[in-house]
Amino acid sequence: MKRILLILLSTTVIVSCSKGGGKGITGNPGIKGELVPRGSSKSFIAERPYGMVPIPGGSFVMGMADQDFAATPEKAMPKTVTVSSFFMDESEITNAEYRLFINAVRDSIARGLLAEAAGEGGGEEGGDGGSIADYAYAGKKTGDEASPYQKFLESQGGRDGYDESKKLDKKVPLTYNTSAYPDEKYAEVLESMYLPAEKRINNERIIDWSKIKYNYQWEDVMSAVKDKDRGANYLKKESIAVYPDTTVWVKDFNYAYNEPLFDQYFWHQAYREYPVVGVTWDQARAFCDFKTKIKSDYNSSLKKKKQKAMRFRLPTEAEWEYAAKGGIENATYPWGGPYLQDDRGCYLANFKPKRGSYIEDEKKGNYTYTAPVKKFPKNGYGLYDMAGNVSEWTESPYSNSTYEFSSTLNPYLSNQAYKEAKKTVRGGSWKDVGYLLMTGYRDWERKDSARSYVGFRTVQDIPSGAGKFKRTTK
Repeated sequence: MKRILLILLSTTVIVSCSKGGGKGITGNPGIKGELVPRGSSKSFIAERPYGMVPIPGGSFVMGMADQDFAATPEKAMPKTVTVSSFFMDESEITNAEYRLFINAVRDSIARGLLAEAAGEGGGEEGGDGGSIADYAYAGKKTGDEASPYQKFLESQGGRDGYDESKKLDKKVPLTYNTSAYPDEKYAEVLESMYLPAEKRINNERIIDWSKIKYNYQWEDVMSAVKDKDRGANYLKKESIAVYPDTTVWVKDFNYAYNEPLFDQYFWHQAYREYPVVGVTWDQARAFCDFKTKIKSDYNSSLKKKKQKAMRFRLPTEAEWEYAAKGGIENATYPWGGPYLQDDRGCYLANFKPKRGSYIEDEKKGNYTYTAPVKKFPKNGYGLYDMAGNVSEWTESPYSNSTYEFSSTLNPYLSNQAYKEAKKTVRGGSWKDVGYLLMTGYRDWERKDSARSYVGFRTVQDIPSGAGKFKRTTK
């Protein structure tokens, strides 16, 4: 009897010790002996990026399923495909948006040059830019205590590809106004970014934009998977001069007077909301990486950390065509029907309406060149200018057999697409006739080409397990 009582007491002790034992114990996999994941059980809500609209996943007939006057095989191989949900920019990237990109790259380069020149200047934390010492690397400023991790990296000689000690102090204001330069050393550094006097036209002080390059890297996943390996040797490093080619207005039209657009289109305030042009495929991809970086940096800066931002990228050819149809099966144009004008005789897109006729007509809504974004009706998904205005880069390579060997589920040729010189462009442009605006029509440009009629827009994946969307605030 005593033996049985002793066993019962022992069991009671074990149970009482186990009660609540998961609290504060590192490595405990669950609660009360069960595998219960910690954290909120709420479903993930996809945050809708500003200026983008959700495109619900679905199936559609890809290709010239309605009519194909030219009967060219590379443009008319219809087949049913399925695409997953994604966010897409509601309009093409504008001059104003792209200027934010190149200015951010310019500022980063300027800060790096100033930090190198400041050296061990001993600037104070929270300096106001009163001397070049204020632009020293954040890790070299007095009062900026290094974290244990930073100290460890420094003791190991830094980390390959990233040096924590060379973190820029972006709180110190920059100035490009010569009358506001804080000291002579600052002036020397900043002036090195401008064209030398002997190369200036009319002595105009202009930044040497060939020096303004965006550096980033991406992983060649397909090669890594093929080799059954992962590592830094599969990283592709890019250094892209990001300023658009403003000479395209002259180069594309040798026998036309387009000099005003060459001088004004990208920088003039009048063209702020016009689609950016003169951007190569590589520059468009660099913009996508920058857009991803600033969102990721913002998420990590919050006290209540957000999940890592999904990557922004160019749309695949299938995603672009699916989005352009606006949810209408076999839509000839983004608005559905086969006509280019509405019942009032107004054009539904910006294109070349007649032979030799580019004339702007406010009543009919036509423009001589590009039009400001969002001037024409949006399609069923809320997307503007999916036909006309400017053609748009896609991620996909252009090939006569693309439709033949690509998958019917999220058709894509992996990130090996970067090796192909020809890239698919979609949508037609302000210089094209109506036939080229059809949702199924394919065209191409070389990835290093910049054109006065090619722009782009970005997309972002939506996790298949995401709940309803949440709009971000302005």
